[in-house]
Amino acid sequence: MLNRRLVLAACLAAFAGPALAQGTTAPAQKLPVVASFSILGDFVKQVGGDRVAVTTIVGPNGDAHVYQPTPADAKAVAAAKVVVVNGLGFEGWMDRLIKASGTKAPVVVATKGITPRTGFDDHDEDEKPKAKDKHAKDEHGHDHGGIDPHAWQSIANAKVYVANVRDGLIAADPDGADAYTANAAAYLARLDTLEREVKAALARIPAEQRRIITSHDAFGYFGEAYGVVLVAPEGVSTESEASARDVARIIRQIKAQKIPAVFVENVTDPRLMQRIAKETSAKIGGTLYSDALSDDKGPASTYIDMMRSNVRELSAALAS
Repeated sequence: MLNRRLVLAACLAAFAGPALAQGTTAPAQKLPVVASFSILGDFVKQVGGDRVAVTTIVGPNGDAHVYQPTPADAKAVAAAKVVVVNGLGFEGWMDRLIKASGTKAPVVVATKGITPRTGFDDHDEDEKPKAKDKHAKDEHGHDHGGIDPHAWQSIANAKVYVANVRDGLIAADPDGADAYTANAAAYLARLDTLEREVKAALARIPAEQRRIITSHDAFGYFGEAYGVVLVAPEGVSTESEASARDVARIIRQIKAQKIPAVFVENVTDPRLMQRIAKETSAKIGGTLYSDALSDDKGPASTYIDMMRSNVRELSAALAS
């Protein structure tokens, strides 16, 4: 019996030894990382794995466009060793939060290297905030400057996000470089698979049927990448309200182009889209996840699940 126990112990040591040598165990104290919103938080978790402790400022189903930071957010940022933001004017309140927290943590801009979509306005001409100069911001600190910040809606762009997160974590925690590199490579491979799935699913829908109405203009990168024509009554920010003129224009467009479906988003009030659907022949499609993930019980609790959920809803509405 003693000999058998010795043999078993030797076998366990043989298996454990290589794992320890490769540095796969988590550090005694995890790297505290703050991500500005849920989608970024998921990217950090996928790349950071067991080496990071992630705090997300704007959580599941939250609207980062209109978020108001809290003292608890400032405390989390102050304690962070890395802060990850989207950039492109998406979370205009983040600069103030970082300054108020007094943090010395490096800020990783996840959209670094991405060519943004430009030429957009968050407000109708009659509703633009009066400003003395072109750099003026609205009451929540937004200054999109004609830039669409929703770059993650293209999976090709999501890969850039992941690479930037990886590099930021390595810079802050060089001892974890091998783990971050391996985690990122594995996740990028999953994104490659996801991209093939999305393209194949949408290619099965005739091009003339790939036309939809969404609550706000969050899916422009998605439309350009996958051949879907999208129209939104609101601008690139949920903070802008659709004017009566915009709504009337969209109703005319739906009727003229026979757009089959309108979709609500998890971060917007559904009543506007319900009104548009009622006044046209378009049907209400499912919920699309634009600026935030769902909670753990929902269909879009990770970025990959979010993209698959959106494509399922689009395919069900447009292919029928």
